[in-house]
Amino acid sequence: MPKVSRDTATQGGDYGAVVDRAEVFGDYTVDFLTFREDIDHRPLLKGLPDDRCQCPHWGYVFRGELTFHYADHDEVYHEGDAFYAPAGHVPVHTEPGSEYLQISPSDELRRTSEVIMKNFESLRGGAPDA
Repeated sequence: MPKVSRDTATQGGDYGAVVDRAEVFGDYTVDFLTFREDIDHRPLLKGLPDDRCQCPHWGYVFRGELTFHYADHDEVYHEGDAFYAPAGHVPVHTEPGSEYLQISPSDELRRTSEVIMKNFESLRGGAPDA
């Protein structure tokens, strides 16, 4: 059975405010995410339907706190919480130092990530350091 850890993941990168270590297993991507800064994803999701993440995620918070905004409510996930974030969410707060595991359908994640990276590059004024 395939396995991965933060140390053995072969994809992703260090984007300054966030470190993403990822691996693809068939139709799913496993990401180990570490946030150095609080990031409001609203500007990064511009251009997606309703300017919201359209990829569902299953996850587990190792450290810190995350807040995802939905059309009708917010969900706050704390250290030790497992979570499911259906399509239509926006990460609006990630406590600096937060670390979490995220599992997502690869095709949906790729489409969302392409928009995020395009917006990230526009906001930075250049290509990301990956």
